[in-house]
Amino acid sequence: MLTRALPLFLMALAALAQNGPHMRDWQPPATEKRSGPTSACGSLVAHTGYEFTIITAREERAGDNGPAFCRVMGMVQPEVRFEVNLPLAWNRRLLFFGNGGYAGDDLDAPGVRGTRNESIAKGFLVARTNTGHDARSEPLGTFALHPQKLYDYAFRSLHVTVVTARRLAELYYGAPPQRSYYYGCSTGGRQGLIFAQRFPRDFDGIVAGAPVLDFSGTMVQYTAIYQALRKAPVPYSKLGLLAERVYAVCDEKDGLKDGLIDDPRKCGFTPSRDLPKCSGPNEAACFTDGQIATLETIYNPVVVNGTPRYPGWPVSAEVAGPNGRNGWDRWLIQEQAGQTISNAFAESFFRYLAFPKKDPNLTLDQVDLVRDVPRLEEIHRTLDATNPDLSGFRQRNGRLLMWFGWADQALNAQRAVDYYDEVLAKMGPSTRDFFRFYTVPGVFHCGGGVGCASWDPLAAVIRWVEEGKTPESLITSRIEKGQVLRSRPICPYPQVAKYTGSGSIDEAANFSCVAP
Repeated sequence: MLTRALPLFLMALAALAQNGPHMRDWQPPATEKRSGPTSACGSLVAHTGYEFTIITAREERAGDNGPAFCRVMGMVQPEVRFEVNLPLAWNRRLLFFGNGGYAGDDLDAPGVRGTRNESIAKGFLVARTNTGHDARSEPLGTFALHPQKLYDYAFRSLHVTVVTARRLAELYYGAPPQRSYYYGCSTGGRQGLIFAQRFPRDFDGIVAGAPVLDFSGTMVQYTAIYQALRKAPVPYSKLGLLAERVYAVCDEKDGLKDGLIDDPRKCGFTPSRDLPKCSGPNEAACFTDGQIATLETIYNPVVVNGTPRYPGWPVSAEVAGPNGRNGWDRWLIQEQAGQTISNAFAESFFRYLAFPKKDPNLTLDQVDLVRDVPRLEEIHRTLDATNPDLSGFRQRNGRLLMWFGWADQALNAQRAVDYYDEVLAKMGPSTRDFFRFYTVPGVFHCGGGVGCASWDPLAAVIRWVEEGKTPESLITSRIEKGQVLRSRPICPYPQVAKYTGSGSIDEAANFSCVAP
């Protein structure tokens, strides 16, 4: 059973996942002209109709000294709550923020106001949705007991919120947005790919960070890891030793010992070969045969009926982050008793989303991957964002930037690499004209970690759309307590950042993007 604190933690996590760094570097053009409203904010309540319900429409200020804006709260049937924020000085752009986890966001929660206010201050019309349910009353995947709420979470709530935001812009300003942008990470990254695949005309530019694009496959991997850990647990106390051995094997494989693993696929770390083995069950500085078998399960593909169904987990997230806690903490392995986040997500998936017949009492011990994986085709078609055909998005001249931290402890970066390769195979070499993918060494889920996690992908996409500046290498930094400790270029996949051989390894100027 879930502990009382875990749902609250997951709700906060959802807000953080959609609330990452953005627009740090973007500034409006000096010649930009802004539009003002042609009708009163309060008058928008009169436009309730069959399409949507306007609950409130009132003027507010973005922070203590921020600009005024018209905040509209409303709902699309059955329970898709939305927020559309219309600045009094509008730059004619729409900006939509995605969600995290199982969503169900409280649109009044203070945690996302900073992101909203910063965007409004720069003149953006800002829209968000709770995806069709309230996580406070329907936590995790329980909303999927209602089929329409499942479809709303999977894709419908996204599109209807964009359509509604555009309509409100026309009612308030007398004109629709000239440009539309999307930014999201985790579930928000999946939503960005859903827009590109299913609703290609909704956005000019999309940032899809660390997308859980193969949601059903991720839950299968979570379950395989859970079952392996149940059979032979790996104690949290041994994760420091694991990280030490991983980095001893892998750090210098890229030619530079810098505390980062640039490409985990080139590491070759093998638990059965590279970890010290115990001679007894209670030794601390080694691993038992069972613990090594569990780690082999984590690092190797999930195989069902002889077919690899999901890639093995890349190494590098085992390291301790800036808070001193191991990257796997709370996600895969935790020190305290209770469910990990991955267990809670996977259990809820198999109870409420995976199959037409719901079973609120199902446990992950009861999931039989050989039997159950073939039964996931329906939820895969509904929820996953794995369609490599982006021809509609390319035809509308859209621009897509996807990124993933190689040290992501929550999601498997290799699945995003595989998806990008699938798009290349489907769309051809011209894919790079509208779709760029970046892997970021050492970065945890949607930010943090030991890598350089501070950068501005949204600014890069806006420049790509509006100025035709194709993003090549982008500069990202590691910032702690306001100080830049390191900067590095990140390169469009499959290129990697290579040290030039002179100068500080903590300065991006001393690296260049090269073919692997």
